[in-house]
Amino acid sequence: MELTVSRRTLLAAVCAVAVASIYAAQPVLAQIGSDLGVPDARLGWIVAAGQLGYLAGLAVLVPLGDMLDRRKLMAGHLLLTAAGTVVAATASRAWVLLAGLVVAGLFAVIVQTTVAYAAAVSAPEERGRNLGLVTSGVVVGILGARVGAGALAAVWGWRSVYVALAVLLVALAGLVLRALPPDPRAGHATYRQVLTSLGGLFRQRLFVSRGLIAFFLFASFGTLWSGLALPLAAAPWHLSTARIGLFGLAGLAGALGAARAGRWADAGSARAVAGGALALLAVSWLAIAQASWALWLVVIGVVALDFAVQAVHVSNQHLLTMTHPDRVSSVVGGYMIFYSLGSALGATATTAVFAAAGWTGSSILGAAFAACALAAWAGGRRAAADPCLPTGPVNRDAPPLRQGDGIAVLTYRPGTDCEVRCQEKNPPGSCMTTFRT
Repeated sequence: MELTVSRRTLLAAVCAVAVASIYAAQPVLAQIGSDLGVPDARLGWIVAAGQLGYLAGLAVLVPLGDMLDRRKLMAGHLLLTAAGTVVAATASRAWVLLAGLVVAGLFAVIVQTTVAYAAAVSAPEERGRNLGLVTSGVVVGILGARVGAGALAAVWGWRSVYVALAVLLVALAGLVLRALPPDPRAGHATYRQVLTSLGGLFRQRLFVSRGLIAFFLFASFGTLWSGLALPLAAAPWHLSTARIGLFGLAGLAGALGAARAGRWADAGSARAVAGGALALLAVSWLAIAQASWALWLVVIGVVALDFAVQAVHVSNQHLLTMTHPDRVSSVVGGYMIFYSLGSALGATATTAVFAAAGWTGSSILGAAFAACALAAWAGGRRAAADPCLPTGPVNRDAPPLRQGDGIAVLTYRPGTDCEVRCQEKNPPGSCMTTFRT
């Protein structure tokens, strides 16, 4: 099935709205705390609740995509996410709000089912590009939620944010069923077999190294976006929730600027792009730390940080889905477990550190997480190259091989499962480049 522009846009919209249900609380934390009586030091748990639900969903729900029709899973999970946001919108006590956000987060893993769907139906030479476009919806949701939530909360209060999300989620569920074709699974794997396969990924060095990068990457990301509202709402700025939400536009610009990361990954530069972006992530905190006196420096730092995060994230997913094309849902879900744990750590740690050491302490924390991610990347480079990674794009238009042709460069290294799978799914000779010797 071809991923048309309209289908890519729909998939990106699903990602954006689903992930917004987790992050929409960030710019309105102070308003929620005041309404429900939550102290500042514990506000981070409001964001962490959705992320912890998301973590559980990654482990138990996302692998279902390797068993069942992903289109139906997407629609069902969108409706259940909407139910969680309705509970959050009507909460009169903090524990009810947290319960609703856990439910919303649990089923918001539709994001990863959507990413797996996009990866599975993409041609190998277009996978990075399509992943970059679809996952840009994730960043649009995370950062765009700050703008939309801030504006809605300023006019109608924080509860209106979750009402709006519920409406959008229900509408998208209908569009998914109408616009996307069925996606039946060819195999008959049991749920136990799928979970066992997921567990086996954690023994693979490439998977673990990319997972550790994601853990520290999103811990740094969460440190910024779960804590930035606190110094902006305090002296000397005293910004409103609407103005705080506008900082999401700076992050959105940076993240969308990294949309080409998928093309770079298709060209074989995924590892180099990740390393350079992680270095930029660490440096960005020098500007972000100046929030007490120079907002323009914060804007520059936010653009750089979100560019770096998106570039690394797309590069990681491209490498992993190319390595495991037969279990895309499991590998994406397993990878995102690291993401969810890191995001939860950043969200809870930044508010606690801010209460004790101010924004300077939070900035040092974010930079430390970035440095750890860079160290994990450097350690991963020393690992032997995975034999199943492609050394070049698949040439679907290549003519059949003729006896006597000399094979110059293999797209997949010979004798590997990936080469066999490539040959099974593509025309003869399309998995290699040839010239006559």
